[in-house]
Amino acid sequence: MTQSKQHHLDALKEIRSLMERSSRFISLSGLSGVIAGCLALAGAAMVYVYLEIWPFENQRIYYVEAKTSHKWGLNYIQFFLLDASLVLLGALTAGIILTTRKAQQKGQKIWDALTRRLLWNLMIPLVVGGLFCLALLHHGYLGLIAPSTLIFYGLALLNASKYTLHDIRYLGLSEMILGLIALFYLGYGLEFWAIGFGVLHIVYGLMMYYKYERTEVAAA
Repeated sequence: MTQSKQHHLDALKEIRSLMERSSRFISLSGLSGVIAGCLALAGAAMVYVYLEIWPFENQRIYYVEAKTSHKWGLNYIQFFLLDASLVLLGALTAGIILTTRKAQQKGQKIWDALTRRLLWNLMIPLVVGGLFCLALLHHGYLGLIAPSTLIFYGLALLNASKYTLHDIRYLGLSEMILGLIALFYLGYGLEFWAIGFGVLHIVYGLMMYYKYERTEVAAA
């Protein structure tokens, strides 16, 4: 390959990189996905402890047991809201810290018009889904909450994927499919929730880390 051709290829790669940075938020941290997955599994484990049941225990359905449970001075609604809030807070904190650090390392702005578009497209399905799930909780339809959270979360990821890494789309589709399957197996909704928010996040996070971040760390 001549020096001239190599120069043109390098120029094209640089242009492509600039276009990607200007149209997509590419500073998402794979490790934040791993942490979010671990927190989700911990949150699911606490539900099992609170309800005093085991995963895949056919004889005792988690949302039936929940309605008569009262432990640690909390009824089931208080416990579920506290548990979910702690998992969400921990995941958001880890995501913000690690993503901000990665953006700084790449010399990118963490808050700009692109970030706002990403968050806006992510938040609309999440807020609608959150209100929908609160209505389900209010009316006592506990068995539908876990599948619904997976479906709306998947929709949020799919909606936001056009402003960030394409891999987010596949995670979103996986979450939606898992949620739809869970609708037909309501007794295992908590298990599906743990797989979706826990296992899939860990797998996705590790894949993103090895695909995008490990090479950057090695190069640095």
